[in-house]
Amino acid sequence: MARPCPCGRKLTYETCCGRFIDGGQAPSTAVELMRSRFTAYGEGAVDYLVRTTGGAARESLDRVALTEHCKAIRLVRLEILKTEGGGPADPTGVVAFRAILRQGGRKYEQTERSRFSRAADTGHWVYVDGEID
Repeated sequence: MARPCPCGRKLTYETCCGRFIDGGQAPSTAVELMRSRFTAYGEGAVDYLVRTTGGAARESLDRVALTEHCKAIRLVRLEILKTEGGGPADPTGVVAFRAILRQGGRKYEQTERSRFSRAADTGHWVYVDGEID
């Protein structure tokens, strides 16, 4: 049975973020990548999170800690606050968002301004870094 996508769009997981996380397609915009990464945290899709992280940020990832973090959180809602660039023809983009999450039974919000760029080897969007408010 089809289930709604956790990213909040009015699509099923399979037709929205699942098509990226499961490896069938690559996001064409920075916002699509942002939404799919949010969903990947809730799905525990650590391989996707690593694959869509670029450069120095990828090198500093701790797979064990990332796996544990994914297990500990529950997605509540994602709000896209602002975008700069990040379109299908852009080399870079910025997405400001608010993620509402649950951890240990408590709800909390994370507001971040994330930078994205195209990977030099594939041309696919990758997460570069972010500033948490």
